[in-house]
Amino acid sequence: MSNRYAYLGPEGTFTEAALRALMPTASTGDLVPCAGVDMVFAAVRRGEVDGGVVPLENSVEGGVPATTAELVGGDPLLIAAEVAVPVEFTLFAREGTTLADVKRVASHSHALAQCRGWLAANLPDAETFTVSSTAAAAQAVAEPGAPYDAAVSARIAGARYGLAPLVEGVGDRTEAATRFVYLRRPGALPEPTGADRTSLVAFLPEDHPGALVELLNQFAVRDVNLTRLESRPTGDGLGTYCFFMDADGHVAEARVGEALMGLRRVCEDVRFLGSYPRADADSDPTPFVPRAGTTNADFHEAEQWLTRIRSGIVD
Repeated sequence: MSNRYAYLGPEGTFTEAALRALMPTASTGDLVPCAGVDMVFAAVRRGEVDGGVVPLENSVEGGVPATTAELVGGDPLLIAAEVAVPVEFTLFAREGTTLADVKRVASHSHALAQCRGWLAANLPDAETFTVSSTAAAAQAVAEPGAPYDAAVSARIAGARYGLAPLVEGVGDRTEAATRFVYLRRPGALPEPTGADRTSLVAFLPEDHPGALVELLNQFAVRDVNLTRLESRPTGDGLGTYCFFMDADGHVAEARVGEALMGLRRVCEDVRFLGSYPRADADSDPTPFVPRAGTTNADFHEAEQWLTRIRSGIVD
């Protein structure tokens, strides 16, 4: 039986492109488009699909709040894989539409933000409207009696909904990319590859001077590199935050595991989100080498030394 995978729809989103990159053998019938990020999480949690793909962060606009909120709250899910998709936007319209005809442009909020400069320079009088995804914008423009004249979306969406490209490369930054993650229900973790990432959410016990430093020191003293640190309100009142964190390495590694144990001691709670292969592993020309005293062998030797002392053996 084929596996089924949910993703942020409708058909033609960058998320669909990410899912196809992560699951290249999946057929179209295996893919389940959802109207929102929360619906992808719900489908995975209920077991209606085997996994789901959602956007996590963009290189220009930062984290995706809807995804972060679902990872922080609700029944736990694990991140099992990730992929980075280059974000290239095209301005699409119905056949026969010219650039001068465009007065109302629709797209996702992140896409509009990444095209703000181009839109201001080339369509200064056009109104912009936010919809749930770039593909939803293309779908809306393609419908009879559409309220919008054009959509900023991916090439896959314009082609899927039969629109004509007016202008390609409308983004303000050509190097923009979005990181997508594959979610599944808790279970066995992916095996360490030597180029992994560990994601988690840390909840501080109280607000006091040095609280964040205590958290960060758990990684620093063990030579674990943090690649992302993002604060988010917990919802328990103003000034109360949790921290979304990405660290290089796999929880199976001694230094990463000890960092997480240290974090658990100084935090009110820690939500483990997964250890999985890094999407940028192939682009890293310099493999990480732990400094002296922080290799797996160093931690193992220290543990054995302490075991001998506790058993009365002094050497």
